[in-house]
Amino acid sequence: MAVYSIIEKSQLEGMHRLDAEYYQPEYLELDRKIKNRNYSRFGDIISILTDYTANSSFAGLKKNVHIYDEIDFAKWIRIQNLDNEDFKNNIRYVDKNSFDFLKKSALLGDELLISKTGEYLGRAYLMPMLSEKATLADNIFLIHLKNESLKEFIITFINSSVGRKLLLRRIQGTGQPTIIKESLRDYLIPIPSEKFSQIIKVSYSEYKEELENSKKYYQQAENLLLEELGLKNFESENNLFSIVNLSDLKNAHRIDAEYFQEKYEIIKEKIKKYNAYKLGDLVSIKKGIEVGAEEYREEGKVFIRVSSMSKDGVTESDQKYLSDKLYKKLKDDFEPKKEEILLTKDATPGIAYVLKENIQGIISSGILRLKLKNKIEGEYLALCLNSIIGQTQAERDSGGSVIAHWKPEQIKNILIPILPQKIQQKIADLVQKSHEARKKAKELLEEAKRKVETIIEKEN
Repeated sequence: MAVYSIIEKSQLEGMHRLDAEYYQPEYLELDRKIKNRNYSRFGDIISILTDYTANSSFAGLKKNVHIYDEIDFAKWIRIQNLDNEDFKNNIRYVDKNSFDFLKKSALLGDELLISKTGEYLGRAYLMPMLSEKATLADNIFLIHLKNESLKEFIITFINSSVGRKLLLRRIQGTGQPTIIKESLRDYLIPIPSEKFSQIIKVSYSEYKEELENSKKYYQQAENLLLEELGLKNFESENNLFSIVNLSDLKNAHRIDAEYFQEKYEIIKEKIKKYNAYKLGDLVSIKKGIEVGAEEYREEGKVFIRVSSMSKDGVTESDQKYLSDKLYKKLKDDFEPKKEEILLTKDATPGIAYVLKENIQGIISSGILRLKLKNKIEGEYLALCLNSIIGQTQAERDSGGSVIAHWKPEQIKNILIPILPQKIQQKIADLVQKSHEARKKAKELLEEAKRKVETIIEKEN
């Protein structure tokens, strides 16, 4: 049955849009509900709206901005860091000249940020306070409001189902859909009462507090692990050369200098002191499957890819789905089970997570399922893999290519230190507390979004 909208010519004026998708009945109804309340154009309540390209032309950016993987003058905050609430790992940096060039994108903390393209398109974030200098990466809007007390409400509204639908309505382009500044300024924002704004602000603050608790517990677990191994605050001398035997080259089947960096050997020797086992002796390993993009669906059973994995679990960003028919065909061999560890081997190798419950879905070929076969705490093992212990071994094995690939045979041979059971349990308990706090944080955020959606849906 055809879906159509009948609109007046006056509704087209000033919109700069003639495509039917923009005027779907669902969007028009949501617009009507917002206009039936106290509302404003986003542009009328913004004092500053800028982005990466405000600093210069793209040619100017390419010439003047230099990005580094190693620590430099300032952090270069990307949308991945914001989405994962992780400003320590997978960070890139800019030098002082680049930072000065990007002065309009410099971050002080507490800014409202919105992703304008890519897999996180249309998501809103609150920039935390950082002790280091930081600047904003590309494809993100930086916003200051005239009334900063509305910030938490607006972030919650934009990330709610209602706000997200109306913002994604404004995307332009087909190759790489984007939200442009003028379209963002025309986005309609409901203006809440002071009382309701305060309710959302409190809920959002509780959500952030639980997130911080989650990070605190995880950091305590990692600190305990590294202290026991003598690797706390580990730093190796940045030597420009290493001396190795010819036999080492033959055994490793590698001749690149990166593989033989001194830090790898130092960490390996530290691990060996603690009754180290090869991972293949501790777990059985099963690889996922690649189904092909043509099998992706808008809904159905989840297809867990590397991009959907983090140490905190399976994320919802850019999630892909498979048909029930294909899922039933593959589930016996490729569906992960509760208490198994999922481990990424491609693109960003070495991300590990213990499944807390059964999940109806299939893992991609870039992910492995690890099933414990010896007495070792699952959360302890996952933390070892996510820490410097696993990360340096993954970095060493998968280095030397444009897209990192960690081979299953290499993974089986990585070394895992076996600490006393009592220490393992203490570490596992802290990691579990971290996951519980993160789960509570998510529930608080979802509750805040439901409150916002309810007040919009409610007619005056």
